[in-house]
Amino acid sequence: MVTLGDNSFYMKLALDAAWKYQGLTYPNPAVGCCLVGSHGEILSVQAHQKAGFAHAEVLALQSAYYKLTGDAFILDLSVSSDIHDYLIAHHKGIFRQCSLYTTLEPCSHIGKTPSCATLVSKLAISKVYVGSEDFNPKASKGNALLSASGVQVECGVLKDECDALLEPFKKFQTKNFVFFKWAQRLNGTLDKGIITSKSSRKLVHQMRGVCDLMVVGGETVREDRPRLDARLANAKAPDVFIYSREKEFDQTIPLFHVQERKVIISDNFDALSGYKNIMIEGGSQMYKLTRDITDIYLVFIAPKFGGKTGMQEIEDEFEILNLYQETQDIIMWTKRLNK
Repeated sequence: MVTLGDNSFYMKLALDAAWKYQGLTYPNPAVGCCLVGSHGEILSVQAHQKAGFAHAEVLALQSAYYKLTGDAFILDLSVSSDIHDYLIAHHKGIFRQCSLYTTLEPCSHIGKTPSCATLVSKLAISKVYVGSEDFNPKASKGNALLSASGVQVECGVLKDECDALLEPFKKFQTKNFVFFKWAQRLNGTLDKGIITSKSSRKLVHQMRGVCDLMVVGGETVREDRPRLDARLANAKAPDVFIYSREKEFDQTIPLFHVQERKVIISDNFDALSGYKNIMIEGGSQMYKLTRDITDIYLVFIAPKFGGKTGMQEIEDEFEILNLYQETQDIIMWTKRLNK
């Protein structure tokens, strides 16, 4: 039986929820939150889903409020400030004995959304457990605000794991963040047509929709003739960087005809310095070319065999940062150990 003292268990739930939205929250961090009742029962687990939308703490409190009261009206609210106001006006002390677990220190500032730390303090939550402290001066000091309001705050729960979740956001602040995505079958092959399920492809399109830049190899462009847009997510397509020594391409290839897109063709990666959130798609050759500029790797593993070739002549080892299943496919965020 899980008890209230199992802080790592509850924080792990928050982490798993947040990783499902990694790559979708730019320029915000991915954040997860778990709200726990006085007897150790899980009231809600939520994650921040998109920049400008409600933060993880707000969504967790919204879900928990409905579970505790049955008041379905709150579920119709989507604007963060509206959820804040409704919770403050109607909570009637129901969260007084609850504990909140969040992968990142609750924000203290008012930006596109109100302050999460202020909301938590007004709802009289007894304890807040924090994974990573916020290094962003605009949003930090949430822990201090909570403590000044009488909330018990404990920091550093699964700190290393929460810091790993936060790495893309840290990179955004000073330079760019680069992640490499590939899809493979159970036998490790990457070739011969569509590999993953439609839901996985939609997730990739959602990520493209918040990326500044996509990087792809010239051979892939010539052979596959891709569009590389974000149509499955109804989102704006990112700019495209084609790594190629040969600058001439068939201009009827669809990627050259996507509106509001810049296409860069170069045999070096200098142009990447002008972008913040960069996705690389490719196979073994592109992996080798970008090995020194890639921060983390995203792998989709489809439950099927087929194809002929995979990641050839690569002997790197990886740490699994998070792994989950989305419909059919396994989705795995990893980091190279010998970086």
